[in-house]
Amino acid sequence: MTKKWVYRFDEVSTPDKMLLGGKGANLADMTKHGLPVPPGFTITTEACHAYVAAGNTLTAEMEREIDEAISALEARSGKRLGDATDPLLVSVRSGAPISMPGMMDTVLNLGLNHESVKGLARTTDNPRFAYDSFRRFIQMFSNVVLNIPIHYFERILDDAKNKHQFSGDQAVTAEVWMDVIQSYLDVVRHQTGRPFPMEPRDQLEMAIGAVFSSWNNPRAAVYRKVHQISESLGTAVNVQTMVFGNMGNDSGTGVAFTRNPSTGESELFGEYLINAQGEDVVAGIRTPSAIATLQTEMPAIYDQFVSLCRQLELHYRDVQDIEFTIERGRLYLLQTRNAKRSAQAAVKIAVDLAREGVIDKETALSRLKPEELDQLLHPSIDERVELEVIATGLPASPGAAMGQLVFDADRAEELAHSGTRVLLVRSETTPEDIHGIVAAEGVLTSRGGMTSHAAVVARGMGKPCVCGCDELRIDEEKGLCTVGDTVLREGDMVSIDGGTGRVMLGEIHLVPPTMSDAFETLMIWADEVRSLGVRANADTPEDAEKARSFGAEGIGLCRTEHMFMASDRLPVVQEMILASTHEERRDALERLLPMQRDDFYGILQAMDGCPVTIRLLDPPLHEFLPNLEELVAKQAALRTELSLRETEEVRDALRETSGLLSKVRALHEMNPMLGHRGCRLGLTMPEVYEMQARAVFEATAQLIEEGYQPKPEVMIPLVGHVEELRRMRELVERVCKEVQAVRTLTFQVPIGTMIEVPRAALTADEIAHSADFFSFGTNDLTQTTFGYSRDDAEGKFLHTYVESKVLQANPFATIDVDGVGQLVRIASARGRAEKPKLKLGVCGEHGGDKASISFFHQSGLDYVSCSPYRVPLARLSAAQAAIEDETDEKGGKGAAAQVS
Repeated sequence: MTKKWVYRFDEVSTPDKMLLGGKGANLADMTKHGLPVPPGFTITTEACHAYVAAGNTLTAEMEREIDEAISALEARSGKRLGDATDPLLVSVRSGAPISMPGMMDTVLNLGLNHESVKGLARTTDNPRFAYDSFRRFIQMFSNVVLNIPIHYFERILDDAKNKHQFSGDQAVTAEVWMDVIQSYLDVVRHQTGRPFPMEPRDQLEMAIGAVFSSWNNPRAAVYRKVHQISESLGTAVNVQTMVFGNMGNDSGTGVAFTRNPSTGESELFGEYLINAQGEDVVAGIRTPSAIATLQTEMPAIYDQFVSLCRQLELHYRDVQDIEFTIERGRLYLLQTRNAKRSAQAAVKIAVDLAREGVIDKETALSRLKPEELDQLLHPSIDERVELEVIATGLPASPGAAMGQLVFDADRAEELAHSGTRVLLVRSETTPEDIHGIVAAEGVLTSRGGMTSHAAVVARGMGKPCVCGCDELRIDEEKGLCTVGDTVLREGDMVSIDGGTGRVMLGEIHLVPPTMSDAFETLMIWADEVRSLGVRANADTPEDAEKARSFGAEGIGLCRTEHMFMASDRLPVVQEMILASTHEERRDALERLLPMQRDDFYGILQAMDGCPVTIRLLDPPLHEFLPNLEELVAKQAALRTELSLRETEEVRDALRETSGLLSKVRALHEMNPMLGHRGCRLGLTMPEVYEMQARAVFEATAQLIEEGYQPKPEVMIPLVGHVEELRRMRELVERVCKEVQAVRTLTFQVPIGTMIEVPRAALTADEIAHSADFFSFGTNDLTQTTFGYSRDDAEGKFLHTYVESKVLQANPFATIDVDGVGQLVRIASARGRAEKPKLKLGVCGEHGGDKASISFFHQSGLDYVSCSPYRVPLARLSAAQAAIEDETDEKGGKGAAAQVS
């Protein structure tokens, strides 16, 4: 069967986004339902791949189908492409299966040349409009297709407006546009060595090729990487009859959202410009009017538009981002797509749509990205502190950001890579600034509205953004901006509030986040759906309380070594480690016991009634001692000083330092990750684990006596052989019985182990004999399975592996399903084969990663554990994993799978 490359909007019965792209599929869908869409056709994503495979050339079959589609368009409109009397003009736009706003290329007004522009002027009786359209086409085509930098044309345009004292583009006369056009054509000849292509069919073929090629441009590649969009999708090309919003004051263009994309409020939100083309709105060249004022200027159009917005939102069951044009009092829809929105808006919209019956709860949960929730869990501006507000713009994307001013995207990326927090400040952003937006803490522009490029992209990334701050006078070449008498230069610290539009000097104070009613509702729905438990990794009562406030059902990992690092106990820990005799070590441990007991008391109290998994000491002892290199340097300095002044004080200091250095060297390890740590430490220095176990059980007994319900679980780290766990279990159980005998209490404490070396996973059936639970320490399990030292790998070569696709993802961020994941499954199966009720959990960082959580759900684990601030993300991810699992079992997508 011959492959079809081109589809007219009006011949598509079942729109396929993967084939037609999101834009093409929706245009076909709107056409099918009788909405006012200018006619056109789509060249498929498959054609994009074929174009690249053919050496960036349209095949003969593609050219034939494009010619047929153009002929059908001409027949329908009664106009011909390039006609000197009444020309057909078209737009050529990209349209990937997943929306990538502004990242790929567009050409408008295609079909104009020296003859057809005269015909356009006559048929519209508007020469100013016709020549304005021609100069726009030359400028856009030259930039997109011929790769001529835009500044060549902007300089000519600015000079012409200044010379004739025109206030804006719409005031420029036809005669001046003719002069500008000639200057543009001279630039093209000078830059390319060839005249501008005037044959419309050549223009069309070149524009289609340029849009296909734009799939691989740098800004699109950056956007795909940030948003994890597959490079294999490709883009479709949409060729559509032009309608004009710049034909006079009865014409206009705009962008609107069916709900507020920043707050989620159920209100029509958007902007428009009278007598303008679409790029004027999204490029931020002119500051537009709010969509509500259209009701006054064009009430009939406004009412029609509101009705269409409602129809589209109900049809697509999601908030729509709609581009529209009004041509001489007639409304046209140029595009609709699921709207990019802030995290705050995403939560409210999902919950509201479910409550309104537009979608079900499972769909609401499935539409949200866990990383969106992450944005809501961070601090906001403390309004109680006096703020030095210097300007106010439009609140384009919520959140607070602070950083050093930077006026160039390349510079922003450079400074951010060096660890500097930067705020990108531009007159307006363009798609070429995408890498700078990614690098910056937030974005501030002096021009543009709530639907400008900066606003849309920042909202999609969760970056704070303030747009249209016209009090700013930005001189990007000099690297400065002014606000009244205040001059700000690159490197000055400035803060922005994307929720109010405020711009402030200096840094700002932040307050903890508060959860909205919609957020709390969403979490309740997630808990109703998920089967995977969610705990937190926490080492202090404060962290435990925070985790519980975020919905943690327990503590999956309490790292006791973090308690040893406190300033009041580190010296005692060092005494214990450096003790020369057993008695000296016992004495130090006796002093540590009440400190540890208080630690465990606070955490168990904060998590009253919930399980708390306490890992006994894991890292090698040298981590608690002074730095080896610093001691060597100190010893050398003291020897030098002793040669200059031989005093008893210097001699004693040298003797003490040399003795300490000798002990530190003795404890130093060549490969600490695989050395004397974990249960190996417990076996060779059992008194350390005895002290910790006693502290756990004494804290437990005290809480029981006070009426609490503590649920400690003791975890033995780094077990690789069942005998290690058996002996450590005997030690812990003995101490537990001793404490219970003294306190005349009886309580049960599960004892288990971390599975973090391959041998433990492979012999899990044996280890299960002595374990009440397994907790997969996937951080170390990844290190020992790959043979990577995490610090060395991430610092030296892992990013290269991911960039070059040696690895598809960082295995320390997302579980390596084929390797580490198989060890998890093997250990789970063998452990439960021996002990069916064996509890299985994960306490590595993968416990907060969506893809990893999905794998753990499928593997039948009982719970995941992550940092407190990732608990809500894990709850949502666990719910989504359950929904996906149920959907797969039903053998269909269903409502729950319709994810934007």
